[in-house]
Amino acid sequence: MSVEPVRIIVTGGTFDKHYDEIKGELTFTETHVPEILRRARVSIPVEVELNQLIDSLFMQEENRHSVLESCMRAPEKRIIITHGTDTMTQTAQLLGNAGIDKTIVLTGAMIPYKILDSDALFNFGTAFAAVQLLSPGVYISMNGRIFGWKDVHKNKSKGVFEETRE
Repeated sequence: MSVEPVRIIVTGGTFDKHYDEIKGELTFTETHVPEILRRARVSIPVEVELNQLIDSLFMQEENRHSVLESCMRAPEKRIIITHGTDTMTQTAQLLGNAGIDKTIVLTGAMIPYKILDSDALFNFGTAFAAVQLLSPGVYISMNGRIFGWKDVHKNKSKGVFEETRE
C-alpha cells in the first residue's frame, strides 16, 4: 500500500506563537511545524507551506481566501491546516462550502507549542492521523475529537470545541 503525501498549510494562530521576553508578549517569528515533524518522527512525504503567520482574530476574508486558494492549488489530496482557534470554524466553513474533493483537517492550539503543557503536539498528531483516515471533506481536529465543518463551535467559556446542537 502506497502512502499518500500530506500538505501542511501554516496560517499561524496560537499554535505558532512564541513568548518575546523583550516585548513581554506572544508574537510570531517562524512556524514550529518542521520541529514538530522532526519530534514526531513523521516518515511519510510532507510538504510544508507557509501561507501566513497571523492571529486568527485578525484574519480577514482575503486571508481565508488565500487558504482556500492554497488548498485548491495543492497537488496533495490530504491537507492539514494549522490555524488559530478563534476563527477556525469560519475558515472551515469557507472551505466546506467550496466543495473541494480533498481531505482537509484544521487544527490549532489553546496554548502555544513552545509553552509547557501545550496541546499543540497532541492536536497536530490527532490531525495527522485523521487526515490519513478520513474520507474527502473538511474537518476540525481539536481536544482529541474530530468534527465535521458544519457541526462544530468553540466553547470559549470552557476552552474546548464541541458539536453544535441543532
